[in-house]
Amino acid sequence: MIGASTWKHEVRSVEKDAISVSKLRSCGAILIGKANMHEFGMGTTGNNPNYGTTRNPHAHERYTGGSSSGPAAIVASGLCSAALGTDGGGSIRIPSSLCGVVGLKTTYGRTNMGGSLCGSGTVEIIGPIASTVEDVILVYAAILGSSPEDRISLKPSPPCLPVLSSLENSNILGSLRLGNGLNDVNSTDISDVCEDVLNLLSKSHGCKTIEIVIPEIHEMRTAHLVSIGSESLCSLIPDLEDGKGVKLTYDTRANMALFRTFTASDYVAGQCLRRRIMHYHMEIFKKVDVIVTPTTGMTAPKIPASALENGESNIQVTGYLMRFIIAGNLLGLPALTVPVGYDKEGLPIGLQLIGRPWGEATILRLASAIEELCVKSRKKPASFYDILKTK
Repeated sequence: MIGASTWKHEVRSVEKDAISVSKLRSCGAILIGKANMHEFGMGTTGNNPNYGTTRNPHAHERYTGGSSSGPAAIVASGLCSAALGTDGGGSIRIPSSLCGVVGLKTTYGRTNMGGSLCGSGTVEIIGPIASTVEDVILVYAAILGSSPEDRISLKPSPPCLPVLSSLENSNILGSLRLGNGLNDVNSTDISDVCEDVLNLLSKSHGCKTIEIVIPEIHEMRTAHLVSIGSESLCSLIPDLEDGKGVKLTYDTRANMALFRTFTASDYVAGQCLRRRIMHYHMEIFKKVDVIVTPTTGMTAPKIPASALENGESNIQVTGYLMRFIIAGNLLGLPALTVPVGYDKEGLPIGLQLIGRPWGEATILRLASAIEELCVKSRKKPASFYDILKTK
């Protein structure tokens, strides 16, 4: 199985580990297998009629989120302490949020960008999913580094890992300025829980909260769609022209049909927008250290019965799930989701932290503080397996 498709293995043989997997092996990690996902990563729910749709451990009738649905589900259910996902449009952060675990999308170029199934060359990155911030840091440290060509062109700053037990931790947290981006939320459950966390950070650590407005959000979403869609199509077009298109799931076919309408002029316009929107964010980062938003605009949606066999294309659900995550991908910024509570139905809510380029250490440190503040309210999902007690 490659990319959760039924045919990719016929045209692309896999003869060696991906760079991030190889790095984990060299550190002594025990790799137990591959997990399910949305076909070719082209969806936000995790629906996959090819191999079965991954179920949310908190509520089996609901989606995990996607596209890295399986990795988030196995971590949340206790079957594995950590997993790898790819994030081209929230594919690590969305399922991590909906399943109540921690997911990190690194700065573009901080970890390996190779091995992209759909060739989303300017937006997609590999990152860790784990049950705790500390475990995310361990995996992040193991997979650090990209190709020499990327290091030359992107010129990343040296990686820095936060020392969470440091006596200076509290002073560092107290100096942080948090940009409150908790607007444009339709769910009062989500907004209330996230606001409570900001208030706790202010009360416990002295973090200063500053209201911010991010310009041209709609344009940013459009530029991202054109970018990831064009790059995905570019990678798969040889196979589609070779007749493999009929083997795609229906929702992937619908996406491909949309992507085919984009022109070269659309792609260039999207990159011009990307540059302008990056300028807006860098101006915001002159005033704040971290931008704080909900991870998703809704909690885990229900799985329609018909979708299990035929798949599903629901633009409204996709819009809610991707509402806050685009900046991390289009602009290459580091972004992390950490669980902070639950809605009235007991479904997990995630808080997203977006940092400056190469600022993973700051958002990881802040996420650890948030995790500590919310630890008493955290609960195990309905489907949880304590592997340490399993005989």
